[in-house]
Amino acid sequence: MNLVLCLLSTRQFLTADRIRQIVPGYADARGDEAFFRMFERDKAELRELGVPLETGRRSSFDTVDGYRIARQDYELGEIDLEPDEAAAVALAARLWDSPELAAPAHGALVKLRAAGVEVDEEQGRVQPRVRAADPAFAPLLAAVRAGRAVTFDHQRGGVGGPVQRRTVEPWGVVSWRGRWYLAGYDRDRTAPRSFRVSRIMQPVTPIGPAGAVRVPEGTDLMGMVRRGVEPPATTDTARIWIADGRAHGLRRLGRVVGRGTHAGRDGDEVEMELRAAPETLARWVAGHGPDVAVLGPPRLAEAVRANWAASAAAHTEPLART
Repeated sequence: MNLVLCLLSTRQFLTADRIRQIVPGYADARGDEAFFRMFERDKAELRELGVPLETGRRSSFDTVDGYRIARQDYELGEIDLEPDEAAAVALAARLWDSPELAAPAHGALVKLRAAGVEVDEEQGRVQPRVRAADPAFAPLLAAVRAGRAVTFDHQRGGVGGPVQRRTVEPWGVVSWRGRWYLAGYDRDRTAPRSFRVSRIMQPVTPIGPAGAVRVPEGTDLMGMVRRGVEPPATTDTARIWIADGRAHGLRRLGRVVGRGTHAGRDGDEVEMELRAAPETLARWVAGHGPDVAVLGPPRLAEAVRANWAASAAAHTEPLART
């Protein structure tokens, strides 16, 4: 950090000897050789972190290279998040409880705040937790980042089920209803597939060169997992009005088909799948109170009203008589 501050504070290239005099810690090095080992280590670490360290000389008469960090290359560009986007970032940072993801999430918040973006970690009424304790999680995530195919044994149907060897081009690791799934292209089945991570057995072996796996444009990873876990059994379509800036989770279940006004508030009209029994969707809709309104079908509206009535009855107590 001291080295970064030093190189950011000057427009000229500073030689190693000058840096040794300025930066705290370098002066304590026991001899030139120890200093240069420390300096080379720190330079390599800065470059690995993506810090744009420049090498050059102040004039054609200089014989020794110097170093600096160009402020315009180092500083984070302007970031402008809408209130719902800032809330989503804060919620995502609170989501992770695994060592692999907790530190990067916290680091992202620090960078956003340094850029002047206010992210309130206490915003929202939910306390999400997605655990990433499955042994296969870390190597699968690493393979996705590296763009490498993987091979592993997959146990179908859970404990006691048949074990099959799979070769998969990983497109992403997705959380759905509290469980992690690998979504990608199954080379053995020659088709896109999803696999529950808890059923993937170690070891997960990466194969092929890095960057060889590409996610097809327009791929909906969450949709892949949802279709694999919950085969469609749609018998109807629900149409729901949602107030602007509200019920973002509910919005993701459907698609916006138009604009509308309800009780003097503007919002979107969203269509979503309604299964034979509307109780599950009715509970989700009812939980958003006046921020949503069921436009159809009537059986869903009735189920939502029934949920509200049951909730009101559960929280209504008779007045004590004295």
